[in-house]
Amino acid sequence: MKLKAVFNRDGGTFKTTDMQAYCAHATAAFERAGHQVSCSVVAGSEVEGTLKSAAGEGVFDALIAGGGDGTISAAAGIAWKAGLPLGVVPAGTMNLFARSLKLPLDIWQVLDTLAGSPVRAVDIATVNGRPFVHQFSAGLHARMVRMRDAMEFSSRFGKMRASTRAALSVMFQPPRFEVIFDMDGDGRNEHRAVSAISVSNNPIGNNALFFADDLTTGKLGVYLADPLTPSGVAYLAVDILRGRLEENQAVTASTAKLVKLHFPEHRKGAACVVDGELLRMPRDVEVKLHAGELKVLAPAVG
Repeated sequence: MKLKAVFNRDGGTFKTTDMQAYCAHATAAFERAGHQVSCSVVAGSEVEGTLKSAAGEGVFDALIAGGGDGTISAAAGIAWKAGLPLGVVPAGTMNLFARSLKLPLDIWQVLDTLAGSPVRAVDIATVNGRPFVHQFSAGLHARMVRMRDAMEFSSRFGKMRASTRAALSVMFQPPRFEVIFDMDGDGRNEHRAVSAISVSNNPIGNNALFFADDLTTGKLGVYLADPLTPSGVAYLAVDILRGRLEENQAVTASTAKLVKLHFPEHRKGAACVVDGELLRMPRDVEVKLHAGELKVLAPAVG
């Protein structure tokens, strides 16, 4: 195959990596597997444009993207729309999509894995037409991300410290809001008060980082948390860290292929999070699962 690799030099691990040496290593790894790869190292603001340009040229058989979860999410959307396979180099803080794909988290080792991997079909989801590979969330998570982003940090560990501080602040002021939801378009609208909503690309596995173990179930994971007190938020955090989210008494977990959400008391400035990015939340949200539509380079399962 002829591949285009785009690496975000502002992303996590790459900030302290000799990118010239890294590109040389990538070229050698793919050549050993019989492929050709062209590398571009760009600023974070240039990643999407570079990937879109490569996808539109019609000369590449696959894309490789290196960076954090935001970079990988954007790359997945571009690859999906172009019908090209995507290889993921996990250079961020959490690297959730790479974990779901069972890829090595070492940026050097993963190149050899990608070069020798087959093309697999996995699921991707959209929220109001916007592609995502991890989750859409509102409530607790959105408030935490908003508070974290308001803090100053310049490193991976600084981001983790800011996230911890934001989580503690949210614990003492958990949100409460109304939602009307319809699962799989069955018309049976249910009205509930909640503190959090999360809709994930495939159900979340038994892990503390909230990522899916399997991206081929063809279903969304849908999680709603009842209105929580500060102690309730603390219990929820402990259960998440234990990888036992569904055992929490405040959480209702289910699956669906399509979820429609309506926020009757929608406020101007209300926010949601899509694959880690804080966005303005619309009054009406439609989350849809697109089964098997994303092609990836990843080790065969089983």
